[in-house]
Amino acid sequence: MPAPIDSGPPEVRRELMLALVAERSFVRVSDLSEKFGISEVTVRADLEALDKRRVIRRVRGGAVAVGNRLRDEPSFEESLGASAVEKQLIGKAAASLIQSGESLILDVGSTTTFIARSLIARHDLEDLVVLTNGLNIALELESAIPRFSVVVTGGTLRRLQHSLVDPMARYLLRETNADTVFIGCNGVHAERGVTNINAPEAEIKKRMLASASRRVVVADGSKIGQVELAWVTDIAGVDLLITGPSADPLALGLLRKRGLEIMVVGG
Repeated sequence: MPAPIDSGPPEVRRELMLALVAERSFVRVSDLSEKFGISEVTVRADLEALDKRRVIRRVRGGAVAVGNRLRDEPSFEESLGASAVEKQLIGKAAASLIQSGESLILDVGSTTTFIARSLIARHDLEDLVVLTNGLNIALELESAIPRFSVVVTGGTLRRLQHSLVDPMARYLLRETNADTVFIGCNGVHAERGVTNINAPEAEIKKRMLASASRRVVVADGSKIGQVELAWVTDIAGVDLLITGPSADPLALGLLRKRGLEIMVVGG
Protein backbone atom coordinates (compact mmCIF):
# COMPACT_ATOMS: atom_id res chain seq x y z
CA MET A 1 0.00 0.00 0.00
CA PRO A 2 1.52 3.39 -0.98
CA ALA A 3 2.28 5.85 1.79
CA PRO A 4 -0.28 8.65 2.24
CA ILE A 5 0.43 11.91 0.44
CA ASP A 6 1.79 14.65 2.70
CA SER A 7 -0.12 17.50 1.06
CA GLY A 8 0.45 20.20 3.66
CA PRO A 9 -2.21 22.92 4.10
CA PRO A 10 -5.90 22.19 3.33
CA GLU A 11 -5.81 24.51 0.29
CA VAL A 12 -3.03 22.45 -1.30
CA ARG A 13 -4.74 19.16 -0.43
CA ARG A 14 -7.98 20.31 -2.02
CA GLU A 15 -6.22 21.23 -5.25
CA LEU A 16 -4.67 17.76 -5.35
CA MET A 17 -8.12 16.26 -4.79
CA LEU A 18 -9.49 18.39 -7.60
CA ALA A 19 -6.79 17.08 -9.92
CA LEU A 20 -7.66 13.49 -9.01
CA VAL A 21 -11.37 14.06 -9.67
CA ALA A 22 -10.57 15.59 -13.05
CA GLU A 23 -8.28 12.67 -13.91
CA ARG A 24 -10.58 9.84 -12.81
CA SER A 25 -14.02 11.48 -13.36
CA PHE A 26 -15.20 9.94 -10.06
CA VAL A 27 -13.39 9.45 -6.74
CA ARG A 28 -14.62 7.82 -3.55
CA VAL A 29 -14.41 9.35 -0.10
CA SER A 30 -12.76 6.19 1.24
CA ASP A 31 -10.07 6.27 -1.47
CA LEU A 32 -9.23 9.91 -0.75
CA SER A 33 -9.11 9.20 2.97
CA GLU A 34 -6.55 6.47 2.40
CA LYS A 35 -4.56 8.43 -0.19
CA PHE A 36 -4.16 11.54 1.96
CA GLY A 37 -4.08 9.85 5.37
CA ILE A 38 -7.01 11.86 6.72
CA SER A 39 -10.43 10.99 8.12
CA GLU A 40 -13.46 10.57 5.90
CA VAL A 41 -15.10 13.47 7.73
CA THR A 42 -12.19 15.72 6.63
CA VAL A 43 -12.45 14.39 3.07
CA ARG A 44 -16.17 15.23 2.98
CA ALA A 45 -15.43 18.74 4.26
CA ASP A 46 -12.80 19.19 1.53
CA LEU A 47 -15.15 17.94 -1.17
CA GLU A 48 -17.95 20.19 0.04
CA ALA A 49 -15.59 23.18 -0.09
CA LEU A 50 -14.75 22.27 -3.70
CA ASP A 51 -18.41 21.74 -4.48
CA LYS A 52 -19.22 25.24 -3.21
CA ARG A 53 -16.63 26.57 -5.66
CA ARG A 54 -18.48 24.56 -8.37
CA VAL A 55 -15.27 22.92 -9.55
CA ILE A 56 -16.52 19.42 -8.66
CA ARG A 57 -19.93 17.95 -7.95
CA ARG A 58 -20.54 16.15 -4.66
CA VAL A 59 -22.44 12.86 -5.01
CA ARG A 60 -23.14 9.96 -2.68
CA GLY A 61 -19.90 8.26 -1.74
CA GLY A 62 -17.56 10.75 -3.38
CA ALA A 63 -17.38 13.38 -6.10
CA VAL A 64 -17.54 13.67 -9.89
CA ALA A 65 -15.93 16.12 -12.25
CA VAL A 66 -18.07 19.07 -13.32
CA GLY A 67 -19.87 18.21 -16.54
CA ASN A 68 -20.19 14.50 -15.70
CA ARG A 69 -23.71 13.17 -15.52
CA LEU A 70 -24.94 12.06 -12.12
CA ARG A 71 -25.21 8.34 -11.65
CA ASP A 72 -28.37 6.70 -12.84
CA GLU A 73 -31.14 6.46 -10.29
CA PRO A 74 -31.47 2.79 -9.25
CA SER A 75 -34.78 1.08 -9.86
CA PHE A 76 -37.05 0.32 -6.92
CA GLU A 77 -36.22 -3.39 -7.23
CA GLU A 78 -32.47 -2.69 -7.09
CA SER A 79 -32.92 -0.49 -4.02
CA LEU A 80 -35.10 -3.10 -2.31
CA GLY A 81 -32.28 -5.63 -2.40
CA ALA A 82 -29.62 -3.23 -1.10
CA SER A 83 -29.11 -3.25 2.70
CA ALA A 84 -32.28 -5.33 2.97
CA VAL A 85 -31.67 -6.60 6.52
CA GLU A 86 -31.00 -3.09 7.80
CA LYS A 87 -34.06 -1.69 6.01
CA GLN A 88 -36.19 -4.45 7.50
CA LEU A 89 -35.06 -3.46 11.00
CA ILE A 90 -35.76 0.20 10.26
CA GLY A 91 -39.20 -0.71 8.94
CA LYS A 92 -40.07 -2.65 12.09
CA ALA A 93 -38.89 0.19 14.35
CA ALA A 94 -40.89 2.76 12.39
CA ALA A 95 -44.05 0.65 12.47
CA SER A 96 -43.73 0.30 16.26
CA LEU A 97 -44.32 4.06 16.61
CA ILE A 98 -47.85 3.84 15.19
CA GLN A 99 -51.05 3.27 17.19
CA SER A 100 -54.56 2.28 16.16
CA GLY A 101 -56.73 5.13 14.93
CA GLU A 102 -53.82 7.18 13.59
CA SER A 103 -53.31 8.58 10.12
CA LEU A 104 -49.96 8.46 8.37
CA ILE A 105 -48.28 9.36 5.12
CA LEU A 106 -45.96 6.73 3.68
CA ASP A 107 -43.49 7.92 1.06
CA VAL A 108 -42.41 5.83 -1.90
CA GLY A 109 -39.22 3.79 -1.56
CA SER A 110 -37.62 0.54 -0.50
CA THR A 111 -37.26 1.37 3.20
CA THR A 112 -40.84 2.61 3.42
CA THR A 113 -41.95 -0.63 1.75
CA PHE A 114 -40.51 -2.47 4.73
CA ILE A 115 -42.50 -0.12 6.98
CA ALA A 116 -45.66 -1.10 5.11
CA ARG A 117 -44.88 -4.79 5.59
CA SER A 118 -44.23 -4.28 9.30
CA LEU A 119 -47.50 -2.38 9.70
CA ILE A 120 -49.39 -5.26 8.08
CA ALA A 121 -47.70 -7.73 10.44
CA ARG A 122 -49.00 -5.81 13.46
CA HIS A 123 -52.41 -7.43 13.83
CA ASP A 124 -53.16 -5.20 16.82
CA LEU A 125 -53.47 -2.16 14.54
CA GLU A 126 -57.01 -1.09 13.65
CA ASP A 127 -58.58 1.93 11.94
CA LEU A 128 -55.32 3.07 10.39
CA VAL A 129 -55.46 5.54 7.50
CA VAL A 130 -52.42 5.35 5.21
CA LEU A 131 -51.85 7.84 2.41
CA THR A 132 -49.09 6.96 -0.06
CA ASN A 133 -47.65 8.01 -3.41
CA GLY A 134 -46.17 4.55 -3.99
CA LEU A 135 -48.22 2.19 -6.14
CA ASN A 136 -46.27 -0.81 -4.86
CA ILE A 137 -46.88 0.28 -1.25
CA ALA A 138 -50.61 0.61 -1.90
CA LEU A 139 -50.64 -2.93 -3.28
CA GLU A 140 -48.68 -4.20 -0.26
CA LEU A 141 -51.23 -2.60 2.08
CA GLU A 142 -54.24 -3.96 0.19
CA SER A 143 -54.09 -7.19 2.22
CA ALA A 144 -54.69 -5.18 5.42
CA ILE A 145 -58.01 -3.74 4.24
CA PRO A 146 -60.47 -3.27 6.03
CA ARG A 147 -58.22 -2.83 9.11
CA PHE A 148 -56.44 -0.11 7.13
CA SER A 149 -57.87 2.53 4.83
CA VAL A 150 -55.44 3.07 1.96
CA VAL A 151 -55.44 6.33 0.00
CA VAL A 152 -53.29 6.89 -3.11
CA THR A 153 -52.28 10.46 -3.93
CA GLY A 154 -52.75 10.27 -7.66
CA GLY A 155 -50.39 12.09 -10.02
CA THR A 156 -47.93 11.31 -12.78
CA LEU A 157 -46.36 7.85 -12.66
CA ARG A 158 -42.56 7.67 -12.66
CA ARG A 159 -41.09 4.63 -14.35
CA LEU A 160 -38.86 2.26 -12.36
CA GLN A 161 -39.84 3.84 -9.02
CA HIS A 162 -43.62 3.11 -9.10
CA SER A 163 -44.10 6.57 -7.60
CA LEU A 164 -46.71 9.26 -8.25
CA VAL A 165 -45.61 12.89 -8.43
CA ASP A 166 -47.12 16.25 -9.39
CA PRO A 167 -49.23 17.78 -10.81
CA MET A 168 -52.05 15.94 -8.97
CA ALA A 169 -50.35 14.78 -5.75
CA ARG A 170 -49.96 18.32 -4.39
CA TYR A 171 -53.72 18.91 -4.25
CA LEU A 172 -54.46 15.96 -1.99
CA LEU A 173 -51.47 16.64 0.27
CA ARG A 174 -52.48 20.29 0.62
CA GLU A 175 -55.74 19.15 2.24
CA THR A 176 -54.12 16.52 4.47
CA ASN A 177 -53.30 16.73 8.19
CA ALA A 178 -51.74 13.40 9.15
CA ASP A 179 -50.38 12.32 12.51
CA THR A 180 -47.08 10.98 11.15
CA VAL A 181 -45.13 11.00 7.90
CA PHE A 182 -42.34 8.58 7.02
CA ILE A 183 -40.14 9.75 4.16
CA GLY A 184 -37.15 8.11 2.55
CA CYS A 185 -34.23 9.91 0.95
CA ASN A 186 -30.78 9.50 -0.60
CA GLY A 187 -28.84 11.74 1.76
CA VAL A 188 -28.94 13.08 5.32
CA HIS A 189 -26.25 15.65 6.08
CA ALA A 190 -25.80 17.94 9.08
CA GLU A 191 -25.16 21.03 6.94
CA ARG A 192 -27.00 20.26 3.70
CA GLY A 193 -30.05 18.63 5.25
CA VAL A 194 -32.15 15.89 3.67
CA THR A 195 -31.63 15.43 -0.08
CA ASN A 196 -32.84 13.17 -2.86
CA ILE A 197 -31.57 12.06 -6.27
CA ASN A 198 -34.76 12.98 -8.08
CA ALA A 199 -36.18 16.53 -8.02
CA PRO A 200 -39.89 15.72 -8.70
CA GLU A 201 -39.95 13.25 -5.80
CA ALA A 202 -38.14 15.78 -3.59
CA GLU A 203 -41.01 18.23 -4.17
CA ILE A 204 -43.56 15.64 -3.04
CA LYS A 205 -41.48 14.86 0.05
CA LYS A 206 -41.55 18.57 0.98
CA ARG A 207 -45.34 18.58 0.72
CA MET A 208 -45.58 15.41 2.78
CA LEU A 209 -43.48 16.89 5.56
CA ALA A 210 -45.73 19.97 5.63
CA SER A 211 -48.83 17.76 5.94
CA ALA A 212 -47.98 15.84 9.13
CA SER A 213 -47.47 16.62 12.82
CA ARG A 214 -44.60 14.15 13.38
CA ARG A 215 -41.92 14.07 10.67
CA VAL A 216 -39.76 10.95 10.50
CA VAL A 217 -36.96 10.27 8.02
CA VAL A 218 -35.99 6.63 7.44
CA ALA A 219 -32.59 6.00 5.85
CA ASP A 220 -30.17 3.08 5.91
CA GLY A 221 -26.61 3.83 7.00
CA SER A 222 -25.27 4.38 3.48
CA LYS A 223 -27.35 7.58 3.20
CA ILE A 224 -26.00 9.22 6.36
CA GLY A 225 -23.52 12.02 5.71
CA GLN A 226 -24.31 12.06 1.99
CA VAL A 227 -25.61 14.87 -0.20
CA GLU A 228 -27.63 14.45 -3.37
CA LEU A 229 -29.02 16.72 -6.09
CA ALA A 230 -32.42 17.84 -4.79
CA TRP A 231 -32.91 19.50 -1.39
CA VAL A 232 -35.89 18.34 0.69
CA THR A 233 -35.54 19.99 4.11
CA ASP A 234 -33.08 21.28 6.68
CA ILE A 235 -32.34 19.05 9.67
CA ALA A 236 -34.55 21.33 11.76
CA GLY A 237 -37.49 20.18 9.63
CA VAL A 238 -37.17 16.59 10.90
CA ASP A 239 -38.35 15.28 14.29
CA LEU A 240 -36.72 11.84 14.17
CA LEU A 241 -34.22 9.93 12.02
CA ILE A 242 -34.34 6.13 12.06
CA THR A 243 -31.22 4.50 10.64
CA GLY A 244 -29.09 1.38 10.97
CA PRO A 245 -25.75 0.31 12.44
CA SER A 246 -23.81 0.89 9.20
CA ALA A 247 -24.23 4.67 9.58
CA ASP A 248 -21.01 6.64 10.06
CA PRO A 249 -20.79 7.47 13.82
CA LEU A 250 -19.05 10.78 13.11
CA ALA A 251 -21.81 11.85 10.72
CA LEU A 252 -24.42 10.82 13.30
CA GLY A 253 -22.60 12.88 15.92
CA LEU A 254 -22.77 15.97 13.70
CA LEU A 255 -26.49 15.41 13.19
CA ARG A 256 -27.05 15.10 16.93
CA LYS A 257 -25.19 18.38 17.46
CA ARG A 258 -27.82 19.92 15.21
CA GLY A 259 -30.46 18.75 17.69
CA LEU A 260 -31.76 15.82 15.63
CA GLU A 261 -33.21 12.88 17.56
CA ILE A 262 -31.81 9.66 16.13
CA MET A 263 -32.85 6.03 16.58
CA VAL A 264 -30.18 3.52 15.50
CA VAL A 265 -31.62 0.03 15.13
CA GLY A 266 -29.78 -3.27 15.06
CA GLY A 267 -26.59 -1.97 16.65
